Formats: sequence, C-alpha cells, structure tokens
Amino acid sequence: MKDPIKHFGFNTQNYKWLFIGLAINILGYILMIGGGTDDPSKFDANALFSTTRIKIAPILIVAGYVVILYSIMKKSPSNESGDAMSNENDVDMRKKSK
Repeated sequence: MKDPIKHFGFNTQNYKWLFIGLAINILGYILMIGGGTDDPSKFDANALFSTTRIKIAPILIVAGYVVILYSIMKKSPSNESGDAMSNENDVDMRKKSK
C-alpha cells in the first residue's frame, strides 16, 4: 500500500502559496470594512465610497483567490528517482501478492 503522506498533492510550496493567497484575501476584506457612521442621520459618501473600498479591496480579494487557485493547481516537482522507486515497489508488491 502506498504511503499516503508521500503521495499527497500538496507540498511546502503549495502551502506557502495557499497562505499567501489567504493573507491577500484577508487584507482585501479588512480594507473593505468600515465606512459607516454612528449617527444614522449623517451620511458621509467619501468614507463609504472611497477608492480603497470600491477599487483596491475587491482587486485584492480577486487576486487572493487567483493565488489560492494557483496553489491548488500547481503540480509538485516530480522526483525521477522517487517515481522509479515507487514503480519498482508496485511491481514487487504485485509479484508478492500472486
């Protein structure tokens, strides 16, 4: 039986990109927070519709999702000797089971 940890799709590079994407997303959502007032009769359009909340934060959120998607889809670098070893082990296991 294959060792599940060695054959799992994520490695440290994937996790690094995943956490970078999550950090970008969190930053985008933090920048989007605010713009409200304590007084309901007062309306401050400059605070509510600022460039940060309307343009920069959504761009960061979409960029964060793109980085997360990249981290999921990124292939691990294949180790030629490791692949050959696992193929030899598979053949040996098949011979033993017969």
